[in-house]
Amino acid sequence: MNFQNAEFSASYGKISQFPKPEKMEFAFIGRSNVGKSTLINKLVNRKSLARVSAVPGKTATVNFYAVGDIFLVDLPGYGYAKTSKSEQERLKKLIAGYLAADRDIRLVIQLLDMRHAPSQDDMQMINQLIDNQIPFIIVFTKADKLNKTERIARMQAFAQEIPCFEDIHAIPFSSKTSEGLEVLQEIISEIADDTEE
Repeated sequence: MNFQNAEFSASYGKISQFPKPEKMEFAFIGRSNVGKSTLINKLVNRKSLARVSAVPGKTATVNFYAVGDIFLVDLPGYGYAKTSKSEQERLKKLIAGYLAADRDIRLVIQLLDMRHAPSQDDMQMINQLIDNQIPFIIVFTKADKLNKTERIARMQAFAQEIPCFEDIHAIPFSSKTSEGLEVLQEIISEIADDTEE
C-alpha cells in the first residue's frame, strides 16, 4: 500500500453528517495531545496532512483521510480538562456514535502516552472496545522519552493496568525516531490486502 498517496477527504462535527461507509476504515483514538495527528502524518510521510497543534483539544471533528482504498479516521481527543463540560460530552458522544455506527471499521488504533498510566478515560475507551468486540491495537506514543529501564517498568505496569493486556498487540512508537512506524504500516496494509482478495 502506498501510504504517501493520502489526501484529506472530509470533516464531520455531527454523527448525522457521516456519509455512508464507502471504504474500510482505520480509526485513531486517544486523549488530547497524545499524538494522533502526528502519528497519521508519520504514517503517510506528510508534514501537515493532519493538523497538529501544541494546544490540546484542537481536533473537535471526525476527520477522514483517504489512502487508496481505505480511510484513516482521526477522532477527536478526549479527556482535556480545560474543555467545557458540554463540549467534552459532545466529543464523547461523537466518538461513541462513530464506533456504534454501522461502519466498516477494520481496526481501531488506541493511542496511549507510554510515560503515564492510562487515564480513566483511556480505560473507559479500552473497555468499550473490548465489550463491543471492536478489533484494536495499542500504540504507545512518545516512546523515545523513556530510557530502557523506564520502558521495561512501564510495560510491566501496563500489563497490570490494562485488562487482557497479554492478548493486545502493543507497539511502542516514536515520531522522532520512527520506531514502530513500519510495524503499524504493515498491520494496516495486511488487513487492507486480506480484505481485497
